[in-house]
Amino acid sequence: MKRARNGSALRLIAVPALLLLVAAAACGGGSAAQATPTAQPEQAEEWELVFSKLPGALASVWGTSATDIWAVGADAGSGLGTTVLHFDGTHWKRMTTGFSGDLWWAFGFKDGQVFMGGTNGMILRYENGEFQKMETPGTDTVFGIWGIAPDNLWAVGGNATTGGFVWRYDGTEWRVPEGLPAGLADSYSIFKLFGRGANDVWIIGTGGIAIHYDGTKFQQAPSGTTRNLFTVHSDGQRFTAVGGFGSGVIVENDGSGWKDVTPPGTPHMVGVYLSGGGFGYAAGAEGAVLRRNGTAWEKVDTGIKMIEAFHSVWVDSDGGVWAVGGQVLAPPLVDGVMIHKAP
Repeated sequence: MKRARNGSALRLIAVPALLLLVAAAACGGGSAAQATPTAQPEQAEEWELVFSKLPGALASVWGTSATDIWAVGADAGSGLGTTVLHFDGTHWKRMTTGFSGDLWWAFGFKDGQVFMGGTNGMILRYENGEFQKMETPGTDTVFGIWGIAPDNLWAVGGNATTGGFVWRYDGTEWRVPEGLPAGLADSYSIFKLFGRGANDVWIIGTGGIAIHYDGTKFQQAPSGTTRNLFTVHSDGQRFTAVGGFGSGVIVENDGSGWKDVTPPGTPHMVGVYLSGGGFGYAAGAEGAVLRRNGTAWEKVDTGIKMIEAFHSVWVDSDGGVWAVGGQVLAPPLVDGVMIHKAP
């Protein structure tokens, strides 16, 4: 296992959050799960541009709270290596990992362990101020990571069209589990997975592939679409997966099977996060943001005009919404962007 010390000096890349979050009270005091559904198909919200035109695109945002947020992304080739940013509730800082390559996803736990997946089978683990590069069983890109504990993790990926893989980590070693659908590597790329527990995990990818793990076996199931699915998430009541290309697709599963719930005119969607109570956000091409208003998905007017695509969206513990992206749909992976809506 290769190791690099983060060091005490971290490069400051943004002004304090009080200067960034100028619209903090404009959207009411409730969390995302407490928001009142609107009868209008489109409603203006107070969003802010936090970053734009960063050298490397940002591919994932995740955190444990509003004062512990991570954003990861592309290696811009500047010699600084992988892009890893951390927010402590006051400042965004760039973290020095000691490794190079693009990162596509971040996921972790409240005890401080954060896992980041990327190119060439790379998985970085951050703990106690150190980044470690973990040994993995392959060299294709890790597009998604999820787990229920630091010693019970999943990673998925491929090469964007084929090469689909699923790995599991037991606290000692990343391994390929037994019983995966035949031909997975030849026909699909796997982009994300998410679960409601060890016995209820959905894995999604190209061609609308959806694979369910019940704690014992893997079973492929109809997803309601044959289009690419890029991200899946759950609020405990339902799973939602988003994707498409050109135009978007949103499918949901409340336990009775996957159903297409895409609103008319939805653009290509890439990221999704459900915050509970039937509420959540999805984001994608040309800065598009959709909100689940408790019963259905509707377009959001962020007031921010952009040509970049969002790749990931996340809702913090206070109800703040963060979306990150850039030029993520085709190389070069540049022009990183982040927007935020205060609770």
